[in-house]
Amino acid sequence: MNYTPKTENFFTKVYAVAAQIPYGRVTSYGAIAKYLGAARSSRMVGWAMNGAHTHSEVPAHRVVNRVGLLTGKHHFAQTNLMQQLLENEGVEVVDDKIVAFKKHFWDPSVELSPYF
Repeated sequence: MNYTPKTENFFTKVYAVAAQIPYGRVTSYGAIAKYLGAARSSRMVGWAMNGAHTHSEVPAHRVVNRVGLLTGKHHFAQTNLMQQLLENEGVEVVDDKIVAFKKHFWDPSVELSPYF
């Protein structure tokens, strides 16, 4: 992907939201996109999270798809690392899917002040 100032700025915003996801909670690509006023940009949030490994303050393992699937797990150093990190925080994962997803779901649109 070619990085332009516009995408870098969006990625920075994604990282700022993801950095606020509490321990033991998860959110979705779409929830972050919606919070940033770009509801149709879930995939771009995913691209940002793929590059988050260079940002130690961003808990990328806490961002999953809209039904709780660990769709980003292949971007971690080890295939099961994303699951292990979540389980270390008390989030149960079975067959690459978060058990009781709604219980662990953190919605930035509800939990954070309005972005705009």
